[in-house]
Amino acid sequence: MVQLHVKRGDESQFLFNTSVDAPLETVIQQITAIYNGRLKVERICSEIPELADHGITLPPNMQGLTEEQIEELKLKDEWEDKCVPSGGPVFRKDEIGRRNGHAPNDKMKAVLMKTVEEAKALISKKQVQANICVTMEMVKEALDPLRGAVMIVYPMGLPPHDPIRMEFEDREDLSGTQASLQVMTEDECQLWWAGKEMQRRKKLQDYVGKNEKTKLVVKIQKRGEGAPAREPLITEEQQKQMMMHHYRRQEELKKLEEADDDSHLDSEWSDRQALKKQFQGLTNIKWGPR
Repeated sequence: MVQLHVKRGDESQFLFNTSVDAPLETVIQQITAIYNGRLKVERICSEIPELADHGITLPPNMQGLTEEQIEELKLKDEWEDKCVPSGGPVFRKDEIGRRNGHAPNDKMKAVLMKTVEEAKALISKKQVQANICVTMEMVKEALDPLRGAVMIVYPMGLPPHDPIRMEFEDREDLSGTQASLQVMTEDECQLWWAGKEMQRRKKLQDYVGKNEKTKLVVKIQKRGEGAPAREPLITEEQQKQMMMHHYRRQEELKKLEEADDDSHLDSEWSDRQALKKQFQGLTNIKWGPR
């Protein structure tokens, strides 16, 4: 299998296994799906701690309002009594006024947070260092426990306007957010290698040959962003090793310069008569009484 190290800019994303016979159209579709799937998991994992701390999201027309404004406008959250966490709520006010403050108890909060950590680890960028390839199945394995944990804590479900439920139902609205800039559609995604765009109508072997044991660093880019920066000739780790070697060498030279240049004359190896004395048995002679 060919191993692709997928990057976005200079940042590692994940490892992906494919074949030299695979059409690049298919490879790009699969990479795009995994890339967007990981972003979805990350978005959900960033929202669940807010759910655990402050309860469900208020209706859009109540978000950001003070209690006085809500009372004055005679607004009511119809989902407050429907979406009650298991074991009863604990009130933790949301200072920004986005959630209703009726949070799960500590036991239910622990269920949510543990699942979040497990999901984040499954699709983490550290999997690159561990040489573990990410698949769409792994993305689903991260999503399913998150969905299950939310159902355990909120058996009646979340309000339809809650961003976590919208993510699970693929109804998320990312317009106007930073997250929208990260997501890529299949049509706009480009795959680059060695400073060249890999054309969809070709196969991977048209670029790398037929060796199935090939490892490549490829970069995904949105159409119109131009060519990404090429990979440096040496890695950051290699550069660190070279600098350490250079530093140690400089220290060794410094010590040699500080040492007495004539100190070697007292050494046995510098005595021209050492070999002759050894044959004559004149080595290790000590004067004086024993």
